[in-house]
Amino acid sequence: MASVAIRVGHSADPDDAFMFWALEAGRVDRRGLDFEQVVSDIQTLNEWAVDGRLEVTAISAGAYPHVADRYVLLPHGASMGEGYGPVVVARDDVDLNEVEIVVPGRLTTAYLVLRLALGEPRVRELPFDLILDEVLSGRADAGLLIHEGQLTYADAGLRKVLDLGVWWQSETGLPLPLGVNVARRDLERLGDVSEVLGEAIRIGLEHRDEALAYAERFGRGIDRETADRFVAMYVNELYVNELTTDYGDRGRRAVEELFRRSGTAVEATYA
Repeated sequence: MASVAIRVGHSADPDDAFMFWALEAGRVDRRGLDFEQVVSDIQTLNEWAVDGRLEVTAISAGAYPHVADRYVLLPHGASMGEGYGPVVVARDDVDLNEVEIVVPGRLTTAYLVLRLALGEPRVRELPFDLILDEVLSGRADAGLLIHEGQLTYADAGLRKVLDLGVWWQSETGLPLPLGVNVARRDLERLGDVSEVLGEAIRIGLEHRDEALAYAERFGRGIDRETADRFVAMYVNELYVNELTTDYGDRGRRAVEELFRRSGTAVEATYA
């Protein structure tokens, strides 16, 4: 069987890397498919998806309505927060309706949910890994943190003003869908691609220490314990059958509710 080249985009953070470790380590049967991992920040992956650049990619759940004509959702690999999620932080107590909030991109789920919670706050975009320092330096009054910043802001001396995962759960009773994996609609052997990537996640969960050692490289200096906590938040074995390796009923309802509240008429389409 001829090899089929598949570029797989994922964000440069530990939970995505954890899910793709088995693929990188050659621990999963690739079924003759030639996978190439492409690592970038989530906003860039969102923008690339608008153009259909990669065959398979992680994107923000909030970006899916913008790319639904090109991509279908894979039934695994979602990052969902169960009562936690992106946080808005500041040096002191602030009124978020009165200050500028630095955000990691207008296509991110974090920004979408921020708007659902606050209306139309005044924002400025900045790469996600620069936001914490922007707030610490005083160049920004508040910042919207994703990835491991959700765990490290207090150590840096900042305080949490708003937890969007807590807000979402209080509003809906559902987990907050943050990141999703999608595949291009014109992709050959889509079923095989989906099964290989789903198996990679399961193998990573079965060999947690090895997968975590690989994922730690993407933590931008965080220690092993923090990387472990972050991976556990979004590749959670407690929800392995419902949210990580398969959305399940609650996961799908959460995605549908996010799209409904965003005002989009797009329906979630799964591979």
